[in-house]
This record gives sequence, C-alpha cells and structure tokens, in this order.
Amino acid sequence: MRRLIVPVLAVLAVSGAALGTAVAQDADDGPKKPNMHDLYHNSSLPKSHADFSRYRYRPPGDKVIEQPDAFRLLFQTKDGQPDGYAERRGTSVFYYDRYGKLRQIQPLPEDEPVD
Repeated sequence: MRRLIVPVLAVLAVSGAALGTAVAQDADDGPKKPNMHDLYHNSSLPKSHADFSRYRYRPPGDKVIEQPDAFRLLFQTKDGQPDGYAERRGTSVFYYDRYGKLRQIQPLPEDEPVD
C-alpha cells in the first residue's frame, strides 16, 4: 500500500506547486499590454497610402475596406459578410465576386506624360 501512496503524493505535490506558481504569475501581470496591431494604429509611423479614386465599381450598399499595401478594396455587406474584392494588376483593375470568380475588368487610362 505504501508503494502506491508515496508516488501519488509526490505527483500531487509537484503538480500543485506548478499550478500555484502559474496562478501567482497570472495575478501579478497587471493591466493587459497592447498587441502589435494596437501599437501600429496608435503610432506616428507613416501609413501606406494608395489612390483608389480610379476604381469605379462599388457594389451598392456595401462597405468598402481599403488595403493600400496590396492595392486592393474589400467589399462587405451591411451585416459584415464578404461580398467580393477589387485589386489592381498592371494597368487594369479586376473585380471579383464573393466566391472569387472574376466579375469584370476595368482598364485604367494611361497617365499623361510630363513635359
């Protein structure tokens, strides 16, 4: 009987000590620290900017979310469901529906040369 009791007590003692230190570490952390996304939004670093004024098509009633790093616009319905996206590739803008199928292509006008 003693053979069984001693190992069980040893396992309980070790697990209890580990659990006690984990609880103690969580208790003294204090307020939650900001994550990288919060730091980026509140920083003074320059944000990426893209001109989406030449993207003509916008689904009626949809919310438009800009992604300037990828030259892409995301479209969402009023209840937050994805409704497609538009992205620039070369000299055209490609519009896709919510299933990823190509809806239309808009050729962009050539920029006028500077004298």
